[in-house]
Amino acid sequence: MIRSLTSALAIILLISFGVQAQHNHESSVHSQYSGQQEQPIKSLTPEDIQGLKAGAGTPFNGMAKPAELNGYPGPRHVLDAYEAGEFELTEDQLNIIQKLFDDMQQTAIPLGEKIIALETKIDNAFKDKNVTDDSLKDLIDKSAETYAELRYTHLKTHLQMVSILTYEQVQHYNELRGYTPNDPCENIPTGHDPGMWKKHNGCES
Repeated sequence: MIRSLTSALAIILLISFGVQAQHNHESSVHSQYSGQQEQPIKSLTPEDIQGLKAGAGTPFNGMAKPAELNGYPGPRHVLDAYEAGEFELTEDQLNIIQKLFDDMQQTAIPLGEKIIALETKIDNAFKDKNVTDDSLKDLIDKSAETYAELRYTHLKTHLQMVSILTYEQVQHYNELRGYTPNDPCENIPTGHDPGMWKKHNGCES
């Protein structure tokens, strides 16, 4: 009797472990893309499409990150800060930056539209089951080349901004964007005398 109960318990445990193992296996392969199969263009989220149409690139790619996070301000953010009363510009600077931004948009928006069209073709090729190795490589090469052009358009605009703004303005921009360190000895606010600021904050050795 005891042996029968033991055998039955062993079988139940094995079944339980088997079900759990199967569940764990299913969980481990569950795709992070689940739900995205309903997107009109599988490789682009609605936010990506919106950004490309606006000439801003995509949130995933972060077109201007190398410039933005290394102290090269973006024209759109400077203009926004100026309009909000958080950033001072001379009339000449304002006109130059506005033109720089407008010129960038004129180049970036058509490139964004081209990327959307190419990614649509790639998506349709797989959906219609008529993709070939040669056609796929051609589409991918064109998409990558267009992405590169768009990224260059954004980055070169940031590069030009440092010749328009003063050093103090660049520092203030970094403060507004939250890129400066929290250490008061390294983060001297615009308009403060560096020597006096360091003295008042105990930074002098």
